[in-house]
Amino acid sequence: MSEDLAEAAPDGYEALFHGHFWGLVRLARLLGADDPEDVVQEAFVRLHRKRGGLRDQNAALAYLRSSVCNACRSRLRHLRIARRRHARMVEPSESGSAEQSAVEHEMVRDLLAAVDGLAARQREVIVLRYWLDLNERETAETMGIALGTVKAHTARAIAALAKQVKDAT
Repeated sequence: MSEDLAEAAPDGYEALFHGHFWGLVRLARLLGADDPEDVVQEAFVRLHRKRGGLRDQNAALAYLRSSVCNACRSRLRHLRIARRRHARMVEPSESGSAEQSAVEHEMVRDLLAAVDGLAARQREVIVLRYWLDLNERETAETMGIALGTVKAHTARAIAALAKQVKDAT
């Protein structure tokens, strides 16, 4: 960030950027973004444009998390449509390489694949709750859903992950 922008932003925007950029990139990656840095950068741009309009200046981080979640959701929806369209035009290819299969057998990769296989909202809840260590209330605020919905998605996601782990063993 240039010094001019830092001087023009005495409200802590630069500190917020430096303190949370890479964590938000990890969040975007875990939510399935293929370009997580771009997603986060766009979220910061939206925040910068809107920062005067925020009711609570302390809510900037929650706004950024919500922006990242929404952008990932939107991009994944777009990718699904594009892939369906592409799949109709091209024959399906053979399964992955031997190297890919070996990597997929690692426990961490299996867990990440299981998380990736969850429904979008369940994946978001799991990532926010257990990767970012947000509590249920913060997760609900970030996702813009009710607290009870967070609890329900969390329970369903954990049950689905447990089933996948049990089936894999």
